[in-house]
Amino acid sequence: MIRSGFLCFALGAAPAVADAPAIIAAEAIPQGAGWTFTVTLAHPDTGWDHYASGWEVLAPDGTRLGYRELTHPHVEEQPFTRFLSGVAIPEGLTHVLIRPRCNLDGWVASVTRLDLPE
Repeated sequence: MIRSGFLCFALGAAPAVADAPAIIAAEAIPQGAGWTFTVTLAHPDTGWDHYASGWEVLAPDGTRLGYRELTHPHVEEQPFTRFLSGVAIPEGLTHVLIRPRCNLDGWVASVTRLDLPE
C-alpha cells in the first residue's frame, strides 16, 4: 500500500501485465481548496508507438476525480514523476485510487490505493 507522505513501492496481489505502466510512488498533499498528487510511473516506453499516456485519480467508488495526461514518450526518463494540482476530494474520503494507462494497451486493470493524510 502506498501511503501519502511516504514515497514507497508496494506490490499488489494482481498478476503482472507485460509492458503495463506501474505506479511506483505517489503522494497527496492538500493545498488550498484542492489537492496536489505527485505520481512516479515506470513503463518500458519504446517511442510514440508505445508509451505511458496518463494516470487518473479515482474515488473508491470509481468516480474520476482528476486526470493527468502524458503527451509524449519518456524513453530516456524512467521512472518519471509528474504532478496534478487542484483535484477536489469529497469530504470524508480517507483514500483514493490511482490508475495508469498507456497509449497502446489502455487502462491498467488494477489500481493503486493511496491513503490521504488526515
